[in-house]
Amino acid sequence: MDAPLQAESLDVPAELALVAIDMEKYSQIPEAKMAAARCDVDDIVANVLAECRLPAPQDFPGGYKDNGDGAILLFPPSVLARLVDPLLGRLNAALVRYEQQRLASSPVLRLRTSVHVGPLSVPDHRGNAINDTARLLDSQANRQALSAAKDSGVFLAAALSEIVYQRTVHAGRTPDLGPHHFLEVTARVSDKPGFEQPCRIHVPGLTGPAVRPYVTDAASSAAASSSTAQPSTASATPAASSGGTFQFHGRVSDATIANSIETLRIDRRQR
Repeated sequence: MDAPLQAESLDVPAELALVAIDMEKYSQIPEAKMAAARCDVDDIVANVLAECRLPAPQDFPGGYKDNGDGAILLFPPSVLARLVDPLLGRLNAALVRYEQQRLASSPVLRLRTSVHVGPLSVPDHRGNAINDTARLLDSQANRQALSAAKDSGVFLAAALSEIVYQRTVHAGRTPDLGPHHFLEVTARVSDKPGFEQPCRIHVPGLTGPAVRPYVTDAASSAAASSSTAQPSTASATPAASSGGTFQFHGRVSDATIANSIETLRIDRRQR
């Protein structure tokens, strides 16, 4: 009798897509307003999921795990790409609309999110997949990215596990989002010293290079920096003197170029 049970316990659970959501500074909201704020977030998320034609996690056994100041939502892995695009952009747009309409007495709603995929046992939620999703959500890089969001009038920052990024963005399954909308980072959590994973950070409306100055764990890329941030002097100097327009996606460190710039315009529009 014991042998079959042991064999079954070694079976890999079915793979699921996971989205974690966390409200910024929920603990600082006055207690009397916590329930209303959380209800507003739940309504926003439910409406955006419907807009994206995504299934309601509550309809799936064990598909909704309440965390107090947020939740972890489970989906079939077939919809993984839609959990990145259009979900993240539309969720931010809904938060922007909420901000435009909220009462002065209501708290500002900003969210950190994470997206992951992996085997998970339900309804007990046992498995590394849910642990990694929560740690990506709480990673230092994701928290720092929310500072970039605040400075840009955005209300959302997201961390994608590397496997999610490869299956969706890299695979060309996100029509409105390309690699330049993401920043490659190493996800670390201060109170989880054993956790360290590559991931991709996304702030709606910003490119990865625009988020980079905020994130201390951004992956270094010498080749990318030399090709995008330091064009050759021979080609740049004449154009600069004749009023040319250049796009730099990183820090300009070449002295010849930097000393020739007279007008600087920062364009954060999504491209």
